[in-house]
Amino acid sequence: MMRSLFLAVLLSSLPALAGPFALTSKDLTPAAAMPARHVYRGMGCAGENLSPHLAWTDPPAGTRSFVVTVYDPDAPTGSGWWHWVLYNLPATVRELATGAGSGKAPLPAGALQGRTDFGAPGYGGACPPPGDKPHRYLFTVTALKVDRLDVPADATAAYVGFMTNANALGTASFTVTFERKK
Repeated sequence: MMRSLFLAVLLSSLPALAGPFALTSKDLTPAAAMPARHVYRGMGCAGENLSPHLAWTDPPAGTRSFVVTVYDPDAPTGSGWWHWVLYNLPATVRELATGAGSGKAPLPAGALQGRTDFGAPGYGGACPPPGDKPHRYLFTVTALKVDRLDVPADATAAYVGFMTNANALGTASFTVTFERKK
């Protein structure tokens, strides 16, 4: 009896264990096709170029900021295609509203958008070549051990990625697909 009481008291005094770091979206379904409203408008694509809602839970202990990226490893460039680079998100942020990367909703204070492979900052939706295989779009949030990344305002996605990986505590991600018919 005394042993079970001791165990109960001991267990009740321990902090709750955090769940796994996870990324979700109200707008996107992992492993499914990207809806047209999140597809790029331009280069022959007729989407709305609206950045999707994203939310994350249970970041690693010690997280001081976040980076959000969208990357297409299937782009026929030899190096993939960066569709969104959002960095210096404060550690208190756990969600981005639909349109935050497209200027249709506010970004969290202090957050910066890096230059994508479209040549400018901000979200750029899917737009693979017509008739190409379905492309994968990897949405990732990375928890960092630093308050902010010290990169120039015009830094490339690769530069931001280098600094992100050098300071990463953990990542959460999911993939969606998109294919443009001929």
